[in-house]
Amino acid sequence: MTKPATYCSNCGGAIGVLDEGGRPREYCTVCGTIFYRNPLPVASAVVVNARREVLLVKRRQPPQQGMWCLPIGFAELNETIEDAALRELEEEAGVKARVTGLLNVDSSYSDFYGDILVVTFEVEKTGGVERPGDDASALAYFPVAALPDLAFAANEKAVAAYVRGHKEEWEIQDSFRRLEPDAPWVRAGGHGEGGPSSGEWLRRGREGLMSAVLVAMLEKEAPQVAAEWLAEVSANPSTQTLAKIDQVWLTERITNAVKRLSRWMRGAAPPEEIRNAYRRWGREMSAMECPLHEVLSGLSLLKRIIWVQARAAGAWERPVDAYRMLELFTLVGSFFDRAFYQAARGYAEAVHR
Repeated sequence: MTKPATYCSNCGGAIGVLDEGGRPREYCTVCGTIFYRNPLPVASAVVVNARREVLLVKRRQPPQQGMWCLPIGFAELNETIEDAALRELEEEAGVKARVTGLLNVDSSYSDFYGDILVVTFEVEKTGGVERPGDDASALAYFPVAALPDLAFAANEKAVAAYVRGHKEEWEIQDSFRRLEPDAPWVRAGGHGEGGPSSGEWLRRGREGLMSAVLVAMLEKEAPQVAAEWLAEVSANPSTQTLAKIDQVWLTERITNAVKRLSRWMRGAAPPEEIRNAYRRWGREMSAMECPLHEVLSGLSLLKRIIWVQARAAGAWERPVDAYRMLELFTLVGSFFDRAFYQAARGYAEAVHR
């Protein structure tokens, strides 16, 4: 830490200590100049690549020699704190960048430097080539979820702030990849070197979808959905034959249909189960002499009720909530496209037997 001054930097007079506002201050006993010791300003930068890995450097010098940290250093005279962060990043890691936001401001005490004020910025790489500078013995990117122990608590707080700030964005990206793993925009964005392929995403199922909370709600409310569906079928002029079928039987079938949708959205119902269930539904409706247009109209009503239920249960306070509903809408639409087709196939098979 900085040692107390002995002589005045202005006149060379002896330094004494006086009380100013309850704080001890160094002052010159000859010219009366008061010296204010303030925290040293330190700037650091968070650079994250497309694989969600943070750029870290290994410290060559004390303090915390040999430990990993963000590119970091003291601000110089006549430069802004943002410029200091960018300069240190280029000097220590060879990376040119631009500041995109303030992440964290942290004050602490260091036995080595005394009081310091660490200001950390989120930055976007614009050029340069990663290489360790004179103050770094190594450089590497680490996954945000698997960082080594960092040299400074301020660095840990800054990375945590970065993760919090991008959490919803990443949830949307991950969910989109699970929803459409083979879409061109997903392949173009990629999962990064060493990340899972689109086929692996498919095999993992849909457990990571953001709409999972709404899916759980649908499964829980399946009997209520079935009751509302029966009421709609009874009142709708396009489903009057369907409305005359035994309501206990219909309630059981529709309750199972809602639960099947929930299971399919969680990746727990294979395509064959959906195919077999709705072909059987089509054959049963044909055997009961329910017209095909009423069968399809009944499924359309069920789709609408499910969507209305989910929309009523969802929140719309944040962009991520709107995306969650869009995701659910996409999945429900995809499920019922299959249901319509398989029910029509089953109906046709029964007619032509």
